Formats: sequence, C-alpha cells, structure tokens
Amino acid sequence: MRRAQERRERVESRMVEANGIISLSTHGYGFVKIDPADEARNRLADPNAEIFIPARFIDDAFDGDRVRINFDPSQAETAPGRGPVGRVITVIQRKKENMVGEVVTGNRMRPMSRRVPSDIQLSGNMHGAKIGDWVKVKVLPPSERSQAVRFGQVLERIGEAGLIAADLDAVCAEYDLMPPYTAAQDAAAAAIQPRPVERRDLRNMPTVTIDPTDAKDFDDAVGVLPGASPDEVIIGVHISDVAGYIAPGSEFDVEASRRGFTAYLPGRTLPMLPKTLTARISLQEGVDSMAHTVLFTVARATGEIRKSERCHSIVHIDKRLDYETVQKFFDTGAMPTGWTSEIVDVVKTELEIARKWRASRLEHEKFIDLALPEIRILCDETTNKILGLSSKVQRESEQLIEEYMLAANSAVAAELVAKKLPGLFRVHPAPDPEKLMEFTALVTETFGIAVGDLSSRENCNKFIGSLPHNELRPVLLTAFLRSLPRAFYQAEPALHFGLGKTLYSHFTSPIRRYTDTLVHQQLFSMDTNAQWKDQATLAQLGETLSEQEENNDNAYFSANDRLKLRYLDELLGKNRAPSYTGMVKKVTSAGLVIDITELGIYGFVPQSNFVAPIHRRKIKNITRGRRASFNQGDLVHVQLSQVDFTKGAALFNLI
Repeated sequence: MRRAQERRERVESRMVEANGIISLSTHGYGFVKIDPADEARNRLADPNAEIFIPARFIDDAFDGDRVRINFDPSQAETAPGRGPVGRVITVIQRKKENMVGEVVTGNRMRPMSRRVPSDIQLSGNMHGAKIGDWVKVKVLPPSERSQAVRFGQVLERIGEAGLIAADLDAVCAEYDLMPPYTAAQDAAAAAIQPRPVERRDLRNMPTVTIDPTDAKDFDDAVGVLPGASPDEVIIGVHISDVAGYIAPGSEFDVEASRRGFTAYLPGRTLPMLPKTLTARISLQEGVDSMAHTVLFTVARATGEIRKSERCHSIVHIDKRLDYETVQKFFDTGAMPTGWTSEIVDVVKTELEIARKWRASRLEHEKFIDLALPEIRILCDETTNKILGLSSKVQRESEQLIEEYMLAANSAVAAELVAKKLPGLFRVHPAPDPEKLMEFTALVTETFGIAVGDLSSRENCNKFIGSLPHNELRPVLLTAFLRSLPRAFYQAEPALHFGLGKTLYSHFTSPIRRYTDTLVHQQLFSMDTNAQWKDQATLAQLGETLSEQEENNDNAYFSANDRLKLRYLDELLGKNRAPSYTGMVKKVTSAGLVIDITELGIYGFVPQSNFVAPIHRRKIKNITRGRRASFNQGDLVHVQLSQVDFTKGAALFNLI
C-alpha cells in the first residue's frame, strides 16, 4: 500500500497543467492543442504534439471549448504529432453556450452535433416543445449530484424535426448563421453610391461570364483582345469591384465581416451582402459594370504570361454563358443558339490558353489533380421540395474558369508581396505524416495497391492515376481527400500544397467571401492613397475568417446530410429500396459503418443482419453454409432498409 502511494506521488509530481482548445471526435475522445504561449509546450518532445484525451477524461467539455488539462510529458509517443494522454481539469471558456437538438423523450434532448456524445437532460419551461421537435438549449454547469449527466434549459422551440424548413432553421441555429438581410437593409444598400477611383475603359474587350445555370451572383468574367503583336493575346480577368461600394468600416462592411461568407445550404442561401447591392455589383449581361481587372499579356503559341497588370475598370459583358452550354460546345463543336461568331472566337481563345496554363501548372507546380464527384442534395428554395441528388465532376468548362481565377489570385498575391501591402493568403499545409501512414496502411494492406510517398504531389498524382476506374476509385479518392488538412487564411504567404503554389491569395469572389473583399479593400486603399489595415489586423482577421469558413462548411454538410436522409426516406415511401456499393469504414460491436460514396454519406448495417456475433473487430456472417468475415476496407453491396431521424442515420441490409 505504501509503494502504491509512492507510485501515485511520483506520477503526480510529473504532471503538468496546460491550457488549450479541445477537439472532440464523434466517438467521444478528443485532442487538445496547447496554446502557443503556454510554457507546457516546451516540456513535450514535439511542441506541436496534441494531447490525447480519452472519453472518460473529457469531463464536461464540449468540442471547441478552451480547457485546462493535466498530463505527464514523460509519456513518449512514437507516432508523429501525438503527445501523451491527459485529462480535462476544468472548462475555462465555452465555445458555445447554446446548442440545438431534438427532443427524444419528455425531458431529454439529443444534440444535432455528433461531437456531443451524450443526450442533454432538460429542465424548466419547455416553451411548448414536445417529442420530435427541434429546440435551442442553454447548456447549464455540471450538476453537483452527478458530473456524468449534462443539463440544459430550453430557450426556444424551433419547429418539428423532419419538416425541411424546420430542419434548415435548426441547422442555422446550431451553427449561428446570420439571418437574411431585412427589407430596410436591402433598401439602404440600394442607395450606396460608388467610391471614386481612376478607371480604365475596357468596354471594347469582348467579354463573357460562364457560371452555373442557376447562378444568382456574377462576380467574375473573362475577356479577350489581340495583343500588340500577332503572336500575343491579352486576357482580361474582370472581378466585381466590391471595394468600390463597400468602404472599410462602413455599415455593410461590418455586416459582411460578421457573416464572413455567403452560406449555401440546400434549399436556403444566406448572402454575405444584401441582394440589392449584389445585383448592382454583379457583372450583368448587356450592362456597363465597374470591375477590378487583372490583364495578362500571353504568348499565344506557348501560353507563357509575358506581363500582368492590375487596374480598376469599366467593362461590358457581351454574353452570359453557362457551364452546360459551353461544355456542349466543347464536346460537339456546334454553335449554340444565341451565340455570335465573335462569342465563338472568344470562347475558343479562352479554352486554348486555359489548356496551356493547366498543362504548364501540372508540369511545373504538379498540382493534385483530384477529380472527385460532389454529391449534393437539390432542394427548391421556394417550395422546400427535394428535387433529387446531383453528382458532378469538374468538366473542362469549369476548368477553363478555374484557370483564369487561379492566375488572377496568384498575380494579386505576388503584387501584395512585391509592394509590401498587408493581405490575406490562402495556405494549405503539407499532409500530416500520421494520417498519411494510416491511409497508406489501409490502401496497401486492404487492397494491395502500391501508394508511394504521398508527401510528394507528383507521387499523389501517380497514385491517383494508378487507381482502377471502377466502384473502388471514388471510395479511395474520398478517403485520400479526408487524409489531407484543411486550407486556411493567414497574413503571411506559405505553401498551398494542393495547388503547388507558395504565393496565393483569394481575390476572385468578393461578393461571397469576405477574405476576397478584404484584399480588394487593401488594394483600393493603396490605389487611392488611403489608410489600409496593418499586418496584425489582417493576421487576426485570417484566424477569424478561417473559423467562419469551417463553420459554414459544417453547416452545409449537416444540412446536406439531413436532407439526404429525407430524400432516402421519400424513396422508401414510394416502395423503392435502392441498393448501393460501399466500403466498410469501421467494424463495431453494433454493426458495420459503411462509406457509401454514391450518396456521400455513411450508412450503418446493424448486428441483426448477422448470424454469428462480432468478434475481435470482425463480423462473421454465416450465409448459405459459408462463413465470411468483414474488415475495414471491404467492399459490400447493401440495400436501404430504414431511416432513423432521431439518430440521424440511414440503415441498410447486406445483399
């Protein structure tokens, strides 16, 4: 007993306390990244290592909370980036005081966020909420009687879960998305007068916009003029001159900064700027518009950019085009209805140069060419009716516009650095070695596919090119994408791993991204000899906007996934039980988690599908006298059986 006491004392003497932000997984455990200024970082073998917090040591912390933890820094971990095991001592500051969930019993709420592993016990006035309703709840301090039970107080009833409008309201409340602008704000925005700046008249440059068929905002256009010599062509990338209307510190600058980005949810769009102002700023067909232009002088034979310059301009959009029509023109060569020979020549020249630029980027920058379908639910914003699923892979019509946006963004980033003007840069870190090892092990051990060193973009493209063009390909591409880190914004230029660029800003979408608006404002201030924001201010804005972007993305994923469940439920209601191919993502005691890339969701095959029990992370299935085991990475065929809205899951049977 005395020796045990001595051991405890020795362990306690090695314990170190630190502050940091906790990130929780959907399985309950978490990681804490210690604050940069905390002395405890110096006690770790790797100062950037994250402290692992087992689920039983999470205490009352929620995802994103600032917490105080203790840990033993002498516990060495062999995996890169992994620190010792710790426990949460206390929550210093909540990231969110409120959360949204569905009432599942008379006094219990199931949180919408899957990063909150336990239900919330409700107390006090229910505000009319009943079982099956969405509610907004204030999280209460832990109970002195039971630290294990989390309590909350209902603030408001949002609506009935399962109704699409209420589901979207719940997502907006959970992610604190800003409401639409009011009619009064729209009227005030319509009265804004443009700010004076010297402008170049580029209305003689034949110019088109190319956007989705249902686009509402038009913040970019591309035009073409002959160069000074027959072997040159001038490409004009025209961007809406948002800073010409939105002055730093003005009413709608503040409003836009609070939103950060336009939120595009299926069935609901929450714009960053008022729609009346967006309509004036947009580059509309047949209208003279104010733009912020990057002009490229290009060698027609090689695509080499011989010179680039930036100016504020007046442009005239000759034709609004859409991706579908342009792609059909590329595929067939037939002139679409309503096009003129001049428009045909403009589009052909733009395609010719874009192909050369893309080939050059692939050769020299070795960008990761990851053509992965985007699976979106389509929902009518007026009727809230689900229209179906959309699966899109980037085509050459989209690649054409991408090339010109990349070129303009790169040129602006280079100018910011050359002129020492504080700005924001888009940064994509190199992949985390541990995540690459996990992905490599999955692909090699499960599928026998050679991976190579994925820390090299060239090897990434070789790996992508080696994948078979069958049902396995999208599964592995999705898994690879998830192994890469998120891109973010900061005030210093750094590597964008995916693009292979070290100088890259966002300039081309100022109507829907405040990051781009900021860069426009900085350039406008420089061009008019006005005061611009300093480096420290831009650094703080970069952190804030990166968080806002991630929050917007998570809101989209949440709404997209929930409406996909509604879509699947509607199929079942029509006596249709579709089947899919998926990959076993995880084997649990309750069943199989299946990654169904055709839907862009995880499905679940319950234990009840199997005759033999789950044992040692394998499920043994006895069918027709044969015994089969399922492991992570196995491809399986499944059929939809049920949608569980309370758990937010689609259930499947094995075929």
